[in-house]
Amino acid sequence: MNQKTCFFLLITLITLFSCNRNPLKVDISDIETEIDIVRFDQELFNLPLQDTLAEFTALRKQYPEFFDLFTWKVIGVGGIEQEHFPEIMSEFLTDTMIINVKSLVEKEFSNFRETEQEFIETFKYFQYHFPEKELPTLFFMISGFNQSVVTAENIIGVSLDKYMGRDFSYYKQLSNVPLYKIKNMHPKKLVSDVAYAWAITEFDEKGTATTLLDNIVHQGKLMYFVDALLPEMHDSLKIGYTAEQLLWCKKNEPQMWNFLVEKRMLYSNKRMDILRFINDGPYTTGFPTESPGKSGVWIGWQIVRQYMKKHKEVTVAGLMKNTDYQQILNDSGYYPE
Repeated sequence: MNQKTCFFLLITLITLFSCNRNPLKVDISDIETEIDIVRFDQELFNLPLQDTLAEFTALRKQYPEFFDLFTWKVIGVGGIEQEHFPEIMSEFLTDTMIINVKSLVEKEFSNFRETEQEFIETFKYFQYHFPEKELPTLFFMISGFNQSVVTAENIIGVSLDKYMGRDFSYYKQLSNVPLYKIKNMHPKKLVSDVAYAWAITEFDEKGTATTLLDNIVHQGKLMYFVDALLPEMHDSLKIGYTAEQLLWCKKNEPQMWNFLVEKRMLYSNKRMDILRFINDGPYTTGFPTESPGKSGVWIGWQIVRQYMKKHKEVTVAGLMKNTDYQQILNDSGYYPE
């Protein structure tokens, strides 16, 4: 092989690598600030429960906003100022099932430093793309199988007991949690759920999304935000699909899009038309039962990805500010074949 041929092969390989390189895999090595992580579950369950009111008061003083969020909104026992609050909280902390779940959580997340590092890296990507935004504080909790992720201003709360794995024995007893949700209640889904929840918190559509098109493109933007925070994570984990469901979407993308166009669904502002395509479920109503739920979210994600691929000058922050959903679709040139 002569020198000219070698040079040509090198250029070809560089070109191929450049084409396949993920533009969201940016250099975050210079970002030193890290997200604050609080093991609220451990601090709460390690209270001696001797002078309960004083102990709860001290913990609330340390984390006032999250303490109130946890007691009022997550476990629903009210506030510390209420008469029987110490007794009710003590009952929660000494409940046999809760104590057993706490023990199982500690076992499942025994290597918690690895989980922390995932979140530290995730929010370094957030800081790279949104340097002007304040980092939230991340609180881990045991909620008694209540909300998986809760957010407030500069706060994210995560229930570790909602990420114990599909075969976790207690999940079979939860009559209000369907099987399609349980399939995503495993440790590897934790980080992407937090990224998506933070996207919703930071970029509320505030009534700008009124049609189905608006909503699927808005959801696509939220998923692209997850892409930006988790550039190396597989798509199936980001959206919560099985490998088969993801493959189904890829194979049937033209048919799904044509259905929305031909049925004139894209500009429908009927609530049920919107919810059937963006809400989670065992499958998408109107599509075959092999389809995954929220397939409209997946379509919106592909629209936004194509838009960003065609418009490399648009930053992630710029995308998230753009609420002209029709313009994003038009400029994406999206038309699956």
